[in-house]
Amino acid sequence: MYIPTANRKLICKALFKDGVLVAKKDFNAARHPEINVPNLEVIKAMQSLTSRGYVKTQFSWQYYYYIITDEGIAYLREYLNLPQDVVPSTFKKAARPAAAAPRFGGRNEREGGFRRDNEGYRRRGEEGQKEGASGSFRPEFRGGFGRGRAQQQ
Repeated sequence: MYIPTANRKLICKALFKDGVLVAKKDFNAARHPEINVPNLEVIKAMQSLTSRGYVKTQFSWQYYYYIITDEGIAYLREYLNLPQDVVPSTFKKAARPAAAAPRFGGRNEREGGFRRDNEGYRRRGEEGQKEGASGSFRPEFRGGFGRGRAQQQ
């Protein structure tokens, strides 16, 4: 399918900017919601890049999900005349905060602020009293209706 060069460059720029692209499987849609080009052209351009191995395609619930590969990054850098230090946003490392955020309402166990809500869940009545059934409890198994048991007549 013939795709005008300006539209092809818009599609490639959008793909390289995020590293991913989503397109609904609607070949008759007038425009792609994120890019100002027909949706059919987006799908067909991505199909072309997929056949060359520059993009990986995942299809789910009537949507195409396109993920750029390392070879695709190299190809799009050359096609769009981008420098080597520019990478898609999905490949950028997120800046880690200096200290981890405190958990459990801002106080940890060492500060004495950590308290479990279910502390009284398993209380013992008296010291030394065992939990569970009493000593006189004797279960009796007479056989049942489980598998492998012959039918009684």
